[in-house]
Amino acid sequence: MLIEVHVPSQTLRLKDDGDRVLMETRISTGRNGVGEVNGSEQTPRGWHKIRAKIGASQPENAVFVARRPTGEIYVPEMRMSYPNRDWILTRILWLSGLEPGRNRLGKVDTMRRFIYIHGCPDEDVMGAPGSRGCVKMRNSELIELFDRVPVGTRVHIIAEDA
Repeated sequence: MLIEVHVPSQTLRLKDDGDRVLMETRISTGRNGVGEVNGSEQTPRGWHKIRAKIGASQPENAVFVARRPTGEIYVPEMRMSYPNRDWILTRILWLSGLEPGRNRLGKVDTMRRFIYIHGCPDEDVMGAPGSRGCVKMRNSELIELFDRVPVGTRVHIIAEDA
């Protein structure tokens, strides 16, 4: 299996080994564009793999901080109370770069940057950049993806049209 994140169209596709599309959905990547440098809040390009799957037993809209569930269940009123909080909800697919010097090791390490595919509030816009570097998805679609892919699944983040 392979996950393709296509930044120009803001779409994610899950493909089988025969290149058949099993799932396609709208996403939201980094509001600061693409790039690999730590602290940039940009979405890293290139080849990655799923390093860890976090939150399998959590309910939809469970809130995570530092990859741990807080015990909270997100409701829109929470955004008013915490307007600057980066809402990471439901499940986390933690990515690790596979290309040393591009997205692995040093100042460009995707894993050390804590780049995830994760759920977000329903009111967040999909189909347009808006994250702090991660790949945001609708919670129900993330649960479907999470349940279909194992740790080690390759993820290709594409920043240009083919």
